Amino acid sequence: MTLLRTEEIEEKLKHLPNWTQRGSEIVREFDFKDFVKAMQFVNMVAEQAEAAGHHPDIDIRYNKVKLVLASHDAGGLTERDFQLAGSIDQIPT
Repeated sequence: MTLLRTEEIEEKLKHLPNWTQRGSEIVREFDFKDFVKAMQFVNMVAEQAEAAGHHPDIDIRYNKVKLVLASHDAGGLTERDFQLAGSIDQIPT
């Protein structure tokens, strides 16, 4: 697994405008109508993550969900973080 260079990260983030870099992670926050909708979304994220074999950190606060992606085993951001972020962006919100 190869860590991405700063220029590569910046380029990939141009295609994922709702994600932001925070150190060696990318982060996106979601707001939903209520807790049930937030949990339905989290369950869909879980399916995507299991299929990818890569799992985000998930913070749920009633109707707000924050996802954090990083390849901890590689020590930063890799291609698989951006692939999963792109898959998550395809989930209806």
